[in-house]
Amino acid sequence: MFKKTVMAATLAVASIPLTQAQAADYTIDTEGQHAFVQFKISHLGYSYILGSFEDFSGEFSYDAEDPSASSVNVDVDVASLNSNQAERDKHILSDDFLDAGEYPTATFASTGFESSGEDEGVMTGDLTLHGETVEIEMPVTLVGEGEDPWGGYRAGFEGSTMLTLADFGIDMSDFPEMMHELELYVTFEGVRQ
Repeated sequence: MFKKTVMAATLAVASIPLTQAQAADYTIDTEGQHAFVQFKISHLGYSYILGSFEDFSGEFSYDAEDPSASSVNVDVDVASLNSNQAERDKHILSDDFLDAGEYPTATFASTGFESSGEDEGVMTGDLTLHGETVEIEMPVTLVGEGEDPWGGYRAGFEGSTMLTLADFGIDMSDFPEMMHELELYVTFEGVRQ
């Protein structure tokens, strides 16, 4: 369940508008493995579980002259969760947590962006996972942009936010309080269309 949240959150970060001369549309480069939706959650207060969602797609647009017009949309295949332990992945995907059979897709659709400084800001949007839609805010930063060696133009962003699992209908009451939240981290490189 936390992976689903992380994935959605990761998608939100990749779509932030930061600094470009004009509005442009980008496709997130998942084929080249230049985009990641990852999460970190405490394991009983003794260590951490790290994981990612391997299968997702999306696009974003941004305009340095009018950041508020920027947007991002991401779809994540919840069953693509990978925490590097097959039995744990199976449990997380079960109806105890993410219930991937009932809710196979997590989505993020931006609703706004507010600049907080040069090449950074806060992306606001609707994250849907486990059948629940919650408005989240994610601070994001422009990693860089420019021409690539293949004649294209790329831009990349990163961001992270904390998600409360109960907000998405995921019951963590049997676990210590430090496991009730997870950190969602996303980094995306997009190819201008």
